[in-house]
Amino acid sequence: MQHQARMLRFLALGLLAALLSGCAPSRHYEALLVLADAAQPERPTRLKATTPTPSRQAIDYVVEGRRHSGDLYLPGDGVAEAGIVLVPGAVPQGKDEPRLVAFATTLARARFAVLTPDLSGFRQLRIAPADAREVADAVAHLSGRPDLAPGGRAGIVAFSYAVGPAVLAALEDDVRQRLRFILGMGGYHDLGRAVRFFTTGWFEHEGRWQHLEPDPYGTLVLVMTSLGYLGAADRRTLEAMVEARLAQPDADLSELAERLGPEGRAVFELAENADPHRFPELMAALPAALRADMAALSLHDKALDRLQARLILVHGRNDSLIPYTESIALARALPEGQARLILIERILGHVDLTLTHLLTWQFWRHELPDIWRMFRATDALLREREARRGADTFVPSGAAPGGE
Repeated sequence: MQHQARMLRFLALGLLAALLSGCAPSRHYEALLVLADAAQPERPTRLKATTPTPSRQAIDYVVEGRRHSGDLYLPGDGVAEAGIVLVPGAVPQGKDEPRLVAFATTLARARFAVLTPDLSGFRQLRIAPADAREVADAVAHLSGRPDLAPGGRAGIVAFSYAVGPAVLAALEDDVRQRLRFILGMGGYHDLGRAVRFFTTGWFEHEGRWQHLEPDPYGTLVLVMTSLGYLGAADRRTLEAMVEARLAQPDADLSELAERLGPEGRAVFELAENADPHRFPELMAALPAALRADMAALSLHDKALDRLQARLILVHGRNDSLIPYTESIALARALPEGQARLILIERILGHVDLTLTHLLTWQFWRHELPDIWRMFRATDALLREREARRGADTFVPSGAAPGGE
């Protein structure tokens, strides 16, 4: 019954697309199929029924002496029309995370060659400026192979924190002219503001403070990242704290906190803080090297006017890890027409889609428009697959500041 309801939902969207599309109807229909497949990775779909099963193979590649590994997904017939570097967020399974594998397979069914690099830091829930260079090397390898990126059609799809390194990679001189597009979902512009949100739940928009209950996963990544900047004793204590909180989310850490040195305590106090007004002083107390690397990963003070890639930014207003205002800020930081911002009202949390039953007022009033917005993002991605080098696929509009 649930499967039938979902199919009815996408049928409704298909009818909508047929009514509203004035050009490229075959691509619009394909975008519908791709979206349906991405939303139902474990279920039979029209896309699965009409395309051969993609291949997945482990690969090693070298860029200027730097050795990397990853997985390469190819369309079932082996013929790719464009290439994508698909970058996961910071998750323990990295490129093998089931949702990422499923999405890479969907993209390969849509005739993309998909390279998912194995970023070891992400597996350890640690972020670093070197992440950008690893993403750039994946782009350099993919875009340098005409069989994987015909006509230079290469881009990045990134989720969550990975949007930052993806944009930084796009600014690297050796790939800046070779990268065509970035699809970023749930990303950030100012990493400091993102940290303030996932530690306190507070963010600011149009001069007003707003609050959402933050996902504790962001604080976990912050603490795990900090370990590489601390002494052995502080590392062991913070690791014990993480284990205690994973076993019991409300575990009392006061006894462990007494063992921390000044730098370890600075990390702990920032992670435990819920007051946005205390955030600046707590951030300033972090180890200097950690603050420097976080500054290097932030986008708000980078020369984004040098960016050649077009951006498709998708963000859920209910995102409890990185607030949607970060994608608004990133879109506003780019020249008019270079970024397309699509804000999802209800059905998208951080990176997961959630739908209610078809026969509800909420679905018809709120979720169907959101499905249409997701369809537009999918259609924009497929348009990049077809675009000629140098073609401007975005029509400048007022969409970037406020979103579609």
